[in-house]
Amino acid sequence: MELVGKHAVVTGAAGGIGEALAERFHAEGARVVVADLQASAAGDVADRLNEIRSGSALAVAADVGTEEGNRNLVAAAEHAFGPIDLFFANAGVGIGRGPESPESEWELAFNVNVHAHRWAAKYLLPGWLARGEGYFCSTASAAGLLSQIGSAPYTLTKHAAVAFAEWMSITYAHAGIRVSCLCPQGVNTAMLRAGDDPSTGISSSVVRSAGRVLEPADVAAVAVATIAAETFLILPHPEVLTYLQRKTGDYDRWLAGMSKLQARMLAGS
Repeated sequence: MELVGKHAVVTGAAGGIGEALAERFHAEGARVVVADLQASAAGDVADRLNEIRSGSALAVAADVGTEEGNRNLVAAAEHAFGPIDLFFANAGVGIGRGPESPESEWELAFNVNVHAHRWAAKYLLPGWLARGEGYFCSTASAAGLLSQIGSAPYTLTKHAAVAFAEWMSITYAHAGIRVSCLCPQGVNTAMLRAGDDPSTGISSSVVRSAGRVLEPADVAAVAVATIAAETFLILPHPEVLTYLQRKTGDYDRWLAGMSKLQARMLAGS
């Protein structure tokens, strides 16, 4: 898909990867809906884009961790700019440790990292199927293909996000609907930086296991190229594919290696 003249919606777009995606899609010629729970920050992003091209961006305050929030977002975007061509379910949370994590953290992780994707799809699919086209993108993580040392809620929900994207692709490719899934390792965002403080974010181990840390703009550039090629995996860190191949090639060896890595991290904490 070429983005010039298209209508793109990005969730979690007030900062980090989402902001970079919105900026890059806009630079490619798209009209962009900047959706985020943080209404003021989303408005700042949209205002900046409208200074470049008047009337080309809209900020929508959206709680995508609820079905109503996704329904209202799709309706507001369509009211402003017409049919949605590309929906990027990027909003995410990184919280929790193990099974002992509070139920509220498990619920929030599943609502934002997984259910938001299916709720958005629920309201996008009727129009897309009628038109015979549409593009659904989601942000998962390398943790969704591999696993993350430190947070069970994050690992489980990111695996589920990849699985939902796979299901969407398998089920609707014949109907002209394209799907891509973003699976980066470390990106210089507030979520990653929060991991420096063990009392916040997903875990300080995340920072130490993040690999090369890219800037959000680097991720957005790879996303645009992948969307143009209409291929499934958006991999700003191409080495993730190598890790995935090693994992599937010898699962027990991979698990043993990850366990040893966790032990070394705990010893160094």
